[in-house]
Amino acid sequence: MSSWRVPEGVVGKPTGIKVSVAVLGPGDYHCPMADALKARQGLQPMIRRPWKPEILEQFTLGPFMSVMDLIEHKGKSLHEALSTVGTGGGGTRECQVHEGLRCWTAHSVAEYLRVFSQGSPGMNGERLLPVKQQWSYRQELTIPDHRGVHRYEIRAWGRCYQSADGRTRELRMLTNRSDARERTDAEIAVAALVVAEGEPGPRPEHVRIVQFACADGGVRPLFEGTRSAAIQRYIEQGKEALSVAVDGREYRPGATCASCAYSITCPALPRAPGLLGISDQTRPRRTWSVTNGRSYGKCPAREHLRRHHLPTDRTIEHGRAPERGRAVHAHLRRRHASSPLVQCVPDVGHIWITDGHDLAEEDIHIGRQLLHHHAEVCPLQHLPPDAEVRVEPLLTFDDTDADVVVLAEPDLLYRDGDSWVWREVKTSGSDFRWSSDLLTEFPQLALAVMMLSRGDLGGSRTRSRVELEVLRPTGVDLEIIDPFATASRAHAAEVLRDLVRDWHADDHFRPRPGAECARCEVARWCPTKSTTEVTE
Repeated sequence: MSSWRVPEGVVGKPTGIKVSVAVLGPGDYHCPMADALKARQGLQPMIRRPWKPEILEQFTLGPFMSVMDLIEHKGKSLHEALSTVGTGGGGTRECQVHEGLRCWTAHSVAEYLRVFSQGSPGMNGERLLPVKQQWSYRQELTIPDHRGVHRYEIRAWGRCYQSADGRTRELRMLTNRSDARERTDAEIAVAALVVAEGEPGPRPEHVRIVQFACADGGVRPLFEGTRSAAIQRYIEQGKEALSVAVDGREYRPGATCASCAYSITCPALPRAPGLLGISDQTRPRRTWSVTNGRSYGKCPAREHLRRHHLPTDRTIEHGRAPERGRAVHAHLRRRHASSPLVQCVPDVGHIWITDGHDLAEEDIHIGRQLLHHHAEVCPLQHLPPDAEVRVEPLLTFDDTDADVVVLAEPDLLYRDGDSWVWREVKTSGSDFRWSSDLLTEFPQLALAVMMLSRGDLGGSRTRSRVELEVLRPTGVDLEIIDPFATASRAHAAEVLRDLVRDWHADDHFRPRPGAECARCEVARWCPTKSTTEVTE
């Protein structure tokens, strides 16, 4: 018998299970309990959150699918399809489409049509026809099973095609970039089952699944074989993983809390009314982090397009200084996460360089100097081996006054006695000093001050504090901020309100062209970007 139970705050009786292969994706982007609740048809939260629609399309590949539907099923040209999507004339999608997302969509569709204009790679030249209704695998039981349900449905999202005689089926799964996350074995195996056994239409003899990268047109084969081979793949690599996902019991608060209907009564999502200093529950429910706030301050369109996870300009996002900083943080993350605790050492040699960080010899040398100075102020040298240390934890709070899910990821949280200490680490390749207004310069410190001063993290006030560690080649500065000082808390509240206010009220996220365009990592997708050269 399944040990899964309906949690408090949820009413109804499960009658069926309906899932997408997306629940089997990698990483910590899922909340297992939320996935299990959503999968069970017939359940609903005891308290329903009011629905507040967004003006702009939030689903990155939604316009792509709408445009392709118009081209493949309505006979529209690319120009005609693009001109109607997001204006009310493109079919079922009613949201407006941001000009940057429209630019991305035009690029994506053009790449797709270019790649597949000669048919699908590896299909021996066999002509495939688009299928309008996506396949879904359904199973009906005569009596309820151990989960108390009698109906199962599994879906695999993507573009669907089949041969004229129905003997061959192909699913094209979509991703933004070729170097995006890898599909899990379970994800591919369950998708293979859906393509092989899904309705509508006669069952195929041959099954193929590929992944298409919209940014560069890359096509990656994921599975190809007979119908029986697809079913066997599911049995070996997908069945158990799907069962585990359907019966998930772990609460994992994060970005998905903003769209989860059950978060209103979730016992694992801390409430923090008034954290952001905004009292307005009429706005669409969203997530917010300091990164969002700073990005919006530079350009509203930039924040919106980053939220869509569009491909970025790597020469900007992965320049020398940012990449060196990431390498240093990666080393500190590994050291600080060791168990039992081991304090950092001054002499790190070349061992600190991590895979995936392509650093010049000069940056390797600078990084070694930075880590040498970190050892002078490493908090682990003063902590007992069993002290509670949280390395880059994802903190999630529901500001119910603003109806915003606030996300924060401190570099380090550690206990000093019964008190929490929040430390941020910054790296610099020079001796340049930032302004003395640390909360404005580093708004994450302002968020830390507010959370600690309000008691959102719990613990004693006695030694609770915010620390800023600034590493330079010639030394280290360690700044201490008292979150309970009246002036610090008032300034922190002001900094957060300034970051959040305009963003919270914005529906359209229009571009603000100017000098920042030259340093914008998503400017490629912005038709309104400034083309003025910026001289440093």
